[in-house]
Amino acid sequence: MKATQIAPDKLIKNLLFWLLAITSGLVTIYITALWKSDDSAHLGMSALFFLAIGSMIWERRYKLNLESETIPTILGLLIIGGLLFNSTNFAKPDTVSPFWRLYPFIAGVSLSLIASGFQGFKQFWRELTILFFIGGPSVIISSLMDISEITAKFSTFLLWYMGFDVVNEGVYVLLPTGSVRVFGGCSGLESITYVLGLAVMCMLMFPTTKKVHKYIVPIVGLIIGFVVNGFRVALMAILVAYSQPEAFDYWHEGDGSLIFGMIAVMVFGLFYMFLMKQDENQHQEPENL
Repeated sequence: MKATQIAPDKLIKNLLFWLLAITSGLVTIYITALWKSDDSAHLGMSALFFLAIGSMIWERRYKLNLESETIPTILGLLIIGGLLFNSTNFAKPDTVSPFWRLYPFIAGVSLSLIASGFQGFKQFWRELTILFFIGGPSVIISSLMDISEITAKFSTFLLWYMGFDVVNEGVYVLLPTGSVRVFGGCSGLESITYVLGLAVMCMLMFPTTKKVHKYIVPIVGLIIGFVVNGFRVALMAILVAYSQPEAFDYWHEGDGSLIFGMIAVMVFGLFYMFLMKQDENQHQEPENL
């Protein structure tokens, strides 16, 4: 019997090939589940986050330490096996369930273990943080509280401020000629968590020098997501009051609901660009003196 040795560079290439293959498979399963469930909003945000993560890894591709270890690899493969077992039902995936919301983060943890073991796990903390914010906050917040009543009160305030004769009763927004009930899906939780995740992603990819921004940016993201959705609920209440069922369906479940999500993202984007511009100007001031 003749012993053969495999060069380290070949091992790394083989590892990269299998990592790419496994990652492609896991992402395909996740995207397919979102597609089959018609969850367009979460599909779009997930794609944006995946592109950001891919960009971050590509920029650091020569600095990554890929040293696979036996125990972490086995653990990572077991986790992936669990994901595959629990994602076999594609009839109508419940993508708002904790499993699908945490699927990207769990998959990222397993891939990190396979790629670099326990020792190199921390080098992927930025990417794992972004993966967690794809769905983790919505799982945590929804398990702790229901913000439907808060949203109803805020939308009632907006309508009152605009001059409408409106009353709030719990999760109901009551107008003289119609009313709407704010369910959990319309409470703005999705919008809030999307903008919060976007805030975290921006801070990790384009950090500013001021430490206070680490606290301000997520809070502003939460507020923007909540306020924009509050206007959406107020609009739907007006449409019900004026007997516009087609328009209501458009803004409730149609493309109109995505438009409000885009508005929230654009408002936050403008806010973060303003912070970055201020940060840039402060760095240029000493040079001009």
